[in-house]
Amino acid sequence: MKQTPGDLLPVRFILNTFYSGPQAWFFLASDNGHFAAEGLEVCFTEGTSLARAVDTMATDSYDAGYGDLNELARMLTEGRSDTPVAVMAIHNRPPYTIAVNANGPIRTPGDLHGKHLISHPQDAAMLLFPEFCRATGLDPNSVTITISDAPHTEMVPKMLAGEWDGIFGFVNTVAAQALEAGIDATAALRHISWIDHAPAFGGGALMVSRHFRDKHPQAIKGLCRAISKGLDDCVADIDAAIDAVARRNPALDRAANRARLTGTLALEMGDAAAQAGLGDIDDARLAEITRLIGEAKGYAHRPAPTEIFDRRFLPPPDQRARIPARPETP
Repeated sequence: MKQTPGDLLPVRFILNTFYSGPQAWFFLASDNGHFAAEGLEVCFTEGTSLARAVDTMATDSYDAGYGDLNELARMLTEGRSDTPVAVMAIHNRPPYTIAVNANGPIRTPGDLHGKHLISHPQDAAMLLFPEFCRATGLDPNSVTITISDAPHTEMVPKMLAGEWDGIFGFVNTVAAQALEAGIDATAALRHISWIDHAPAFGGGALMVSRHFRDKHPQAIKGLCRAISKGLDDCVADIDAAIDAVARRNPALDRAANRARLTGTLALEMGDAAAQAGLGDIDDARLAEITRLIGEAKGYAHRPAPTEIFDRRFLPPPDQRARIPARPETP
């Protein structure tokens, strides 16, 4: 039976940022009817950062969102009880980086000693810098960090000109916005990345409020199924994925956002686990994340992995989205 909008359960969904390429699977899930098929009407709101989305869910009435798994773990390790809960891991590997001049002297974390970095106020990489330092032996007090709301399109050329030594961000976001600024990121930038130096950390995850989880468990199963199908659609047709983003953000730079999307699929989502089926994350890894956060920030509490991640809503492994080993590149 065909469902009408009045039959659908409304779901208020906070995104990580403005409409952009690495969210395309959510929009394909909507445009291709996967949410409606599950009885859901998902209403997206643009966010301000992957990390901030978690606190927004904790302090506002959003039912679901796309937030940073590590920030969720941090809030719980701090002792907060008002957090959402993750139900599907989207990134299998951390997207965070400190982008530096490829022609400069910074090649290892230790080379950041005495350097000057710049970051957006709630950038997830900057928030995890103490943990990065603990994992690599770098003294965080030896690094100066300037906070700025300037876009990466402005930061990258200024950093390359010597105003700062590095930029906090996501590997593919910084690279794509360098492209928007007319810079060949592959040639101009080197990445001191969490994947290489602090690989235990996670990245973006689908989260739901605990109230919504308790009241609508079947809807959350449907949400996970629909997003898995949207991910499959995204991998199958990158151009259709960018079209879905452009319908919501007609002014977007298509080439840069295509690069962000394909880069994200390859870097953060293209590992062996994602080839077998995307969505789960190992309990031992969640425990390691809380250990690193607790030690770096001086928190005594160690939440159980089940407080952070509830895998009961995931589709069976054979129905989860699969990201190929080498998805289409820009």
